[in-house]
Amino acid sequence: MQAWQVHENGEPGEVMRLVETDRPEPGDGQVLLKVRAANINFPDALLCRGHYQVRPPLPFTPGVEICGETEDGRRVLATPALPHGGFAEYVVADEAALLPAPDALDDAEAAALHIGYQTGWFGLHRRAHLQEGETLLVHAAAGGVGSAAVQLGKAAGAQVIGVVGGADKAEVARELGCDLVIDRRTDDIVAAVKEATGGRGADVVYDPVGGDAYAKSAKCVAFEGRIVVVGFASGSIPSPALNHALVKNYTIMGLHWGLYNTKDPRAIRRCHEELTELAAKGAIKPLVSERVPMAGAAAAVQRVADGVTTGRVAVLPQGGAA
Repeated sequence: MQAWQVHENGEPGEVMRLVETDRPEPGDGQVLLKVRAANINFPDALLCRGHYQVRPPLPFTPGVEICGETEDGRRVLATPALPHGGFAEYVVADEAALLPAPDALDDAEAAALHIGYQTGWFGLHRRAHLQEGETLLVHAAAGGVGSAAVQLGKAAGAQVIGVVGGADKAEVARELGCDLVIDRRTDDIVAAVKEATGGRGADVVYDPVGGDAYAKSAKCVAFEGRIVVVGFASGSIPSPALNHALVKNYTIMGLHWGLYNTKDPRAIRRCHEELTELAAKGAIKPLVSERVPMAGAAAAVQRVADGVTTGRVAVLPQGGAA
C-alpha cells in the first residue's frame, strides 16, 4: 500500500515521503480500516517536527483522524494507532473506540467532525458550561478548530465573536455565522470586544492559539468569564498572571480532549451522539476547504502548519471526491 512516512523530524513538506509499504497488522482489540478520508490537524505538523506530546518511533506515518471503512463495509470515525497514522491507504485502530460516521456528512466532512468538534463540545459545554445568550470569543475562527467552535457556539445560542488574521479569513468567519469578526492584523481586539459587549467582555474565550491571543483575551474577559486553553498554534505558551485572574474573577481552564479516551470514554460516545444529531439537523457542518489526492498530502500538511488554510483540509488516499 501507499503511505506517507517521516524518517527524520522537520518541516512536513521536507520530511514526509510517499512510500510503498506493507499494510499494518491489527493487534489485540484492533481492526484494519481502509482510509476513505484523512483530515489534517495541526498536531500532524507537530508530529513531523517532533514537537507533539506523543513522539512515535521513526519512521512513522502522521494523520490523527480518519473516516474509514471496516472489512464488513461500515463507515466509521477513528484515531489511527500510531506509528501507522492516517495518511495511508490502510490503518489499524482500536475497535472499542470506533464511532459511526454520520449519514448526513460525506467522508471528508465526517473525518473533520471527530477531534475538532469533540474538542469544541467538551471545551464549550463540559468545561466552560456555555449558556444561551452568552458571548463567546473564538480565536482563529476560520481555522479547523476555531470553525468548529463557532458553529457549536451558534448552535448553543451564543453571540459569537470571531478573531481571524486577514480579509479572506474574515469572510470565511462571517459565512460560518460569526456575529462579529475581528481582524487581528488591523483591529484592536480588546476594544472591539468591549464595544460589542457594552464594556462587559466575553463570557467564554476559546483559545487554540496562545501567545498574544491569550494576553488579549485576559484583557477582555467578563466578570466570572472562562478562558478555555485548547492549544498553542502560535508556538508561544503564555504564563498567566494569576493575580490578574483573582482581581478580575475569571477562570482559566485547560482542555486535553485525548484524556477522555482513557478517563471517560462513555462521555466521548455521548458527545458523538449529540454531534451526529446536530449534523442531521444541519446545525453544524464541517468546513472542508480542500480535498487533496494522496500525492498532495505533504504539501497540504505544510500549508496547515504555515497557517494559510481555512477550515479543514482532507486527504483522499483512495481517490475520488469523498
